[in-house]
Order: sequence, then C-alpha cells, then structure tokens
Amino acid sequence: MFTNKTPWIILLVLWMIGSTWWHVCKIKQLCVDDLPSSTTLPTVAMPSLIIADGDRFRLDMAGNFSFAKSGANANMSALGGSLDSLTAYLKTTGRTMEIRGYYASTEANTSSFPNLGLARAEGIKQYLVQQGVPAASLTTKGVLQDDLTFTAAGDSLYGGLNFVFDGADSASPVDTTLTDLTTDTTSTATAPATETVAAGITEAGLAAKEKFTTVFEPIDLYFPLGEANYIKTPETAKFFKEAVAYLSTHKDKKLVLTGYTDNSGPDDVNLRLSRDRANQVKARLRQSGISPDQIVTDAKGEANPKASNDTREGRKANRRVMVVVK
Repeated sequence: MFTNKTPWIILLVLWMIGSTWWHVCKIKQLCVDDLPSSTTLPTVAMPSLIIADGDRFRLDMAGNFSFAKSGANANMSALGGSLDSLTAYLKTTGRTMEIRGYYASTEANTSSFPNLGLARAEGIKQYLVQQGVPAASLTTKGVLQDDLTFTAAGDSLYGGLNFVFDGADSASPVDTTLTDLTTDTTSTATAPATETVAAGITEAGLAAKEKFTTVFEPIDLYFPLGEANYIKTPETAKFFKEAVAYLSTHKDKKLVLTGYTDNSGPDDVNLRLSRDRANQVKARLRQSGISPDQIVTDAKGEANPKASNDTREGRKANRRVMVVVK
C-alpha cells in the first residue's frame, strides 16, 4: 500500500519545491541570478587626471576628482593617489598655476562665488594652500562647459578640474571631456601698461628698482611669493622714516596704501586680493609710529597695470602695494 503512494509523495514534494522557488525567485525576485537586467546601470568611463608643467613636471593619477551634481566640494578619495608631489613642486620652484573649475548649465550654484566652476577651483586652491603652497602662486578660473562626464544616474561629476601652469598652456594636457570652453571669467585690465620689465626679474629685483624721492611720490612694495611681509629695502626704509616724521606733525594728512593684482582670475577675486595685500601692509605699520587713523587702504584689483600682463615678469610687477602720502 505504501508503495502505491510513493509517486504521489514525490510529486507533492516536487510541487512544494517548485512553488517555493516560484514565490521567492519570480514573485519576490530575491534570487540574485534572476534579477532583471534593467537593475544594472551602464558604467561611465572615468577620465584619469594628468597634471603637467611641460617636461619639468608630470603627475599621472589613476583616478580623478568627483563632485556631487551642483556641489562645490571635491571628493578626492577616487584620485588613486595623493597630490604631495604637486605641492612639493609648487613650493620649491616658484611656478604659478591656474586651477580651472568647470560646471554645467544644468547645475545650480548654491555657493557664494559667481559660478560653481570658480567655487570648485577655489576649494582646491584652499586645500593646496593648507598644504603649504604659496597662495600667490595659484589663480582660479570658472568655465561653463556642458559636455561634462556625469555618472549614469546623473548625480555626480567626474573630473571637473584642470591645472594649467603659467606659460605652459600648450604643454599641459587638457581633459578630453573639457575641450569647448564657452565661458571664461578672466577679464582684462582696464588701462594700458606703461613700464617694460626685464626678463627673469624677481620680486626682490623689482623692489630694488624702487627709488625714494619724497613721500608725496608713490613707491611700490613687493612681496616674496606667498608671503605677507613686503620686501624691505633701504629705499622703503627712507620712505617710511620720512612718512612717520611728516605725518606726526601733519595730522590732516594720510598714508594711502593701494593694492593691485595682475589680471589672472575674476575681477571680484582680484579686488579682494588687492585689498588683502593693502591691509597686510597696514597691519605691519601699526608699530611704526603712524596713527592708525592716518593709514588709509584702497583696492584696485587688476586696474591700472604697471606693466603688461602678457609676460610672467609683467604680472609680477603688477602684484604690488603702492604707498604715498596725501
């Protein structure tokens, strides 16, 4: 009698197994191998990062920066390495580098900067400055570029930054996803330059060229790359000695400090930088004997260049603080 029931028992067991599989794998779709193909998102090729200064320096990264869509903070975990060699190069060679940040018109700018690209570039600049890179050796630019590499989900940007050394545009590789630069926030100076600057001159050389005649004739102060203290010379010492003596007996007169920059970077950033330079000099003069009420600061940004911004030496000459008694 039991033998006659065996086939039915086997069929019942098979039916139970089949029903369980159908419920788990087909209805609830909990079997990994049977997940619908639509759940697999297509992969996006992430452009690698190359930073180069002609044949003098090259850094190849396996990965790249990434940003959340409409985000200004870079994710550096996907770089596949560190930027230590770049920071060491910038600290020891005195080379200047422009950081270009890119953004798409579909992204929202929630930063305090004029555009999201500039915010991204400024974020990396601040990181490099924190690593010891002189701030004066870094400029930033924001560029609108709609042909950017986003993830398949569209929520993250791969790349978004490019690094160009001064005078090395043709030698610095540009990310192939960032070829059509449609908007450039760098502006030109508002007045023609008047002075010819010798090739290869340093900030110390520019400072040495300044001659004191009278406190009523302007004299320019220059700064070592990345430093807040101006370069002191016998001529600047004469100027401030005479200025202290004169202002102490002429309380209605002022010592005017006017900061200037070169034309690298957006107007508003340059204006802020030129004001910072003037304020740095004012802070150094607090113990000179000049009343703080008699020190006035002004900021001109890239306006009224002293020399042409087309050369590295000219840009050095334009990064200055002019002092005069009025």
